[in-house]
Amino acid sequence: MPKILISDAMDNIASEILLKNNLDVETKTNLTPDELKNIIANYDGLIVRSATKVTDDIIEAATNLKIIGRAGAGVDNIDVEAAKSKNIIVMNTPGGNTNATAEHTIGLIFALLRKIPSANDTTHRGLWEKKKMKGNELKGKKIGIVGFGNVGKRVAEISYALGMKVYIYSSHFNSIKDNFKKYDSSNLTNILSNSDIISFHCKPNKDGSSIITKDELNMMKKNCILVNTARGGLINENDLIQALKNNLIKGAALDVFKKEPLEESELFNLENIILTPHIAASTDEAQIVVAEMVANQFCEYFKNNNVVNSIT
Repeated sequence: MPKILISDAMDNIASEILLKNNLDVETKTNLTPDELKNIIANYDGLIVRSATKVTDDIIEAATNLKIIGRAGAGVDNIDVEAAKSKNIIVMNTPGGNTNATAEHTIGLIFALLRKIPSANDTTHRGLWEKKKMKGNELKGKKIGIVGFGNVGKRVAEISYALGMKVYIYSSHFNSIKDNFKKYDSSNLTNILSNSDIISFHCKPNKDGSSIITKDELNMMKKNCILVNTARGGLINENDLIQALKNNLIKGAALDVFKKEPLEESELFNLENIILTPHIAASTDEAQIVVAEMVANQFCEYFKNNNVVNSIT
């Protein structure tokens, strides 16, 4: 009987589905890298979210591992190349947390433009700083969306419904733009120079370098805000700090960071930035969906030898 390890917290529906399909499943969360390395050889399958780092060392020790499943879309925490070299399948659950991430993105935009965190904090402290809290409306604003995968599409849809003018930078979008005539295709330079809001829903550069550095920040309008709920490192954090301190742009909101957890940073306590701890996909609804998806995909593999959503 195949043995599955769930090493990150997720909805119980995952283990329930696996057990119903006669797969042996154990849930062990908060394992240290050494603890995981010491036990991984006992398992045929590993299911993770974002906390577990499936490094080359872990994969090397995984002598019986056949499949790694990510309950979510991003696989930055998995050494995919190392897995591929050992013929270990890596699969994800694209689309499962699309709406959650898109809604968090829009929520951050609202919070930035209406100064909601600051208004909440000062009111709780007994201050009535109404004049300082004048914000901006979304209607009529230009939003540049970098990347047009599942989340980018949903953000575009919501943005258009809110009355924004939507511009897309994506090589993929160019091949399907006739199906999305409400949005305009744009190059990155135009997005950077003309957008009131820029939202990132893309992968990093192939060499791991940031898409946004001081050069790109200097191209932006003074009233521009940046939102990143996609991948840490898309925006160079040091360059962003200087841009915010010098008011080169109006503000930013980050849910993802180059190094996580973010325990010490000059980003802390800047007035014109909102920080959230990688929670864009963390809704009850989304976690049920991705847990169910990954469990069903494991059942398909172990029961029917059918691989779903493989990225290797």
